[in-house]
Amino acid sequence: MKIDDFKDSFGNVEDFRQEWKVKHSLIEILFIAVVATIANANTWLEIGTFAESKEEWLKKYITLENGVPSHDTFQRVFEHIDSKAFNKAFVNWTNKLSDHTNGRVIAIDGKTVRGSSDGERSPIHIINAWVDENNMILGQIKTDAKSNEITAIPELLDLIFIEKSIVTIDAMGTQKKIAEKIIKKKGNYVLALKGNHGLFHKEVEEYMEDAIKNDFEDIACSKKTTLEKGHGRIEKREYIQTNDIDWFSEKEQWKELKSIGMVRRTVKNKDKETIETCYFISSLEAPREGECDLFAKAVRNHWGIESCHWMLDVLFREDASLVRKNNGAENLSMIRKIAMNILKKEIPNIKKISKNMKRFKAGIDEKFLEKIIENI
Repeated sequence: MKIDDFKDSFGNVEDFRQEWKVKHSLIEILFIAVVATIANANTWLEIGTFAESKEEWLKKYITLENGVPSHDTFQRVFEHIDSKAFNKAFVNWTNKLSDHTNGRVIAIDGKTVRGSSDGERSPIHIINAWVDENNMILGQIKTDAKSNEITAIPELLDLIFIEKSIVTIDAMGTQKKIAEKIIKKKGNYVLALKGNHGLFHKEVEEYMEDAIKNDFEDIACSKKTTLEKGHGRIEKREYIQTNDIDWFSEKEQWKELKSIGMVRRTVKNKDKETIETCYFISSLEAPREGECDLFAKAVRNHWGIESCHWMLDVLFREDASLVRKNNGAENLSMIRKIAMNILKKEIPNIKKISKNMKRFKAGIDEKFLEKIIENI
């Protein structure tokens, strides 16, 4: 990652500080924070300590005319950076890195940063967009509560490039206006249906179960079955998609609604078997011939964003973070996602190495850290 490339994406983030008081440029503070986070730093103190111990090494990339910032400087700066401007820069950066291939899956889901509660206010809730082609977070939007996802998702959709992509959202985001927004931006959608959709969910469930019982007699549908085995566990997924939606009286209220679908997931683990069935609506047409590959891909790949949320907690200890003042929690979450995206792009030459070990090794091996940050 050349500093000039980093400046191109993040150099337009406005510096709130009075110019005559500035000892360390904002772009250098951002750069150090990202590199330190890659190298296993999780707190302002750890980021400051990394900068102090790696001052000479950092001068390979940045000038550091006045030495390195203290951990207090990192804390103060990230608490007051305009998080919307920072997020816009983040989206511009990920847009350059990601492949805009037709049919790529963009999954949208929310995550609560639990440690950001201060007793007076609830922890912040961040809506993230993840893309399967590059396995990276594309952008984020902060809300004050999970219940605000419905209003936040359209804002996030406005920020990211979704043309010719398939957007997947869980049941909270299955809303007419959100479907309309996706279509307006020339994307497609696969939206989950659950009990919170009441009659709509019940009608789709009854229709699909009745069709299965009658072996889809006189109903055109497309199917796909996958089987995965490992560690004594067998997982079978049965995908079914149909364009037969003329029976649905409100179909015109959902922009470009063309099909409904389901996946039945059967997991056998030793003597235990569990079955889970989920239902969806989509702007994708079920193919007249062959398997419903695009629908199955969208449903299956949605789990990728949950994997990223797991990584933020387990790898970067996000839920354990007590950063909560002003914009600190939101901006630090963005730093983690920049670091996570960079770590995911680094591919070891010799043997597979976990991302947790990558961070640990990056913290003690400067050559390895250089290899990671110069990968972009």
